Amino acid sequence: MKKSVVVSALLCSIAFAFACGSASAEVLKVVVKDTIQPISQEYIARAIDEAARRKAQAVLIEMNTPGGMVSSTREIIEKISSSAVPVIVYVTPTGGHAGSAGIFILESADIAAMAPGTAAGAAHPVVLVGPVQLKPDEEMNKKIENDAAALIRSVASKRGRNIEAAEGAVRESKSFTEQEALAQHLIDYVATSPEDLFGQMKGKPFKRFNGKSATLELEGQPILPFNMTLKERILDALMEPDLAFLLLAIGALALYLEFNHPGAVIPGTVGVVFILVAAFALNLLPTRFAALGLILGAFVLFAAEAKFASHGVLTAGGIVLLTLGGLLLIDSPIPEMRVHLATALAVSVPLGLITAFLMSIALKARRNKVVTGEQGLVGETGVAQTTLSPQGKVFVHGELWNAVASSPLAVGQMVVVRGVDGLTLYVDPLPVPSSTPEHPALA
Repeated sequence: MKKSVVVSALLCSIAFAFACGSASAEVLKVVVKDTIQPISQEYIARAIDEAARRKAQAVLIEMNTPGGMVSSTREIIEKISSSAVPVIVYVTPTGGHAGSAGIFILESADIAAMAPGTAAGAAHPVVLVGPVQLKPDEEMNKKIENDAAALIRSVASKRGRNIEAAEGAVRESKSFTEQEALAQHLIDYVATSPEDLFGQMKGKPFKRFNGKSATLELEGQPILPFNMTLKERILDALMEPDLAFLLLAIGALALYLEFNHPGAVIPGTVGVVFILVAAFALNLLPTRFAALGLILGAFVLFAAEAKFASHGVLTAGGIVLLTLGGLLLIDSPIPEMRVHLATALAVSVPLGLITAFLMSIALKARRNKVVTGEQGLVGETGVAQTTLSPQGKVFVHGELWNAVASSPLAVGQMVVVRGVDGLTLYVDPLPVPSSTPEHPALA
């Protein structure tokens, strides 16, 4: 009997040790300090999947964001809600905020926390046209607002948080300090650091998305940073609208140079690479492709300036179109995810002037007479070095040439080149200008 009890106790101990060893006593930390867009969505989703694979204790998302795209926000909320590993969202550092889309992610977390001196809210939907925020028409505005309000009500209620206060961030664009958010039960803790947060959480239950309660013992557990891959870092940089517009404009200028200097290769290669990279970024961003028509129209006006010489009117029109095209290129609900006016002007004005200048030079070069090669010799004058009857030697353009004259010429007589055939020149005698007396006799 005693032996069986000892064996059972030993087996239970081994099972318990195995169960404890199968779970990783660590916290995976994700840092989101930019706009919410497809790359940040991919990054967070990958971290949650990796935490589940490692059987980590929790995922800690340190967030400081002005907001971002609704589609990416919904994907992140869905990933957090279905996560087998508890997700903690912590708004930090001091001065940071969870604006617009950020408060949706904050409310969807298993545990929501903010650092002192942070804020969250201002999630009312808006439509942007360039630098101007415009309200949609009344019916559309109502649909957009109701949809956003329903989303935040859903995530707040599942986590047992204040539905009315959360909805106020959407319908009334309310913002909350960390103390206001804590008092109105929009968040669970105010903490100065992750370690402080883990200490406050110790032994306290929280509500998971499926309605069950759970607790976490994270005090003293290692926090492992989960970084973006090289691919994600590159794509995240390309998601900057100012950079995407700059790449597009430089690519267009480089292709223009290639078209005017066929065979140069380097401008054409640079142009294709820049435009394709810009197109990839624009495909991920909320792009107004009609704005590309404005950008194309700008280059048409730059080309027309060189041909019609409008004294800068067409160039000015091109700069205006290029600037508007840049401002309207990205249709985003937050200023951080659109092309800024300063960037649009900094690109449009120099690019317009350079393009018009280069185009004018190219057109002038095409209109000028060829002055090199065989065609450049036609019309040149020289001196007969031997008697031409009709063949002989002439000195033209600093060189001695074989020549065939249309009529016999004496040594030293001036000639003019009328044609070229290989190394032989066809020449005529240079006409002697007729002279008239300076004071003609009176009849």
